[in-house]
Amino acid sequence: MEKGRVILENRQFKLTIDRLCHQLIENHDDFENSCIIGIQPKGIHLARRLHQRLLELTELSQIELGVLDVTFYRDDFRTREKPLAASPTDMDFLVEGKKVILTDDVLYSGRTVRAALTALEHYGRADYIELVSMVDRHYNRHLPIKSDYTGIKVDALDKAYVSVEWDEIQGKDKILLFPKKN
Repeated sequence: MEKGRVILENRQFKLTIDRLCHQLIENHDDFENSCIIGIQPKGIHLARRLHQRLLELTELSQIELGVLDVTFYRDDFRTREKPLAASPTDMDFLVEGKKVILTDDVLYSGRTVRAALTALEHYGRADYIELVSMVDRHYNRHLPIKSDYTGIKVDALDKAYVSVEWDEIQGKDKILLFPKKN
């Protein structure tokens, strides 16, 4: 893949995570009956980072954290040339009656979030579900889904690509914008 343009990195990236955490603290207070669920494969990094930082900021001993795979709930599951590879789901709790904080790295068409909402139904009926996205590509949304908490909004053309890189995985926190492919 050709080199992308860095649109957010290091200090600003960490400040964005902190801002998202403070917004969550304002709305969830002590996180009683709240849980954070990362959408596989890339939303889990945001979920883990938020979870870690929230524990530090609130000095709470625990906030429930889960990882949700949506592979078999996607509307394009059977339309791909090769089979999609499923990722593990790791949720040792039900969402029945809870305030769910659902996370994904990039909100683009809304289809992944729709699949996650369907998958969550198997874990009970949540009181409500909020969405946190590190990047909101609000153009070209296919479904009426929006992020409740957004790290950064990116106005990119349809064929452009936005990538979130995480220190734990790629060795550095940054958000990249790759140009439109011909």
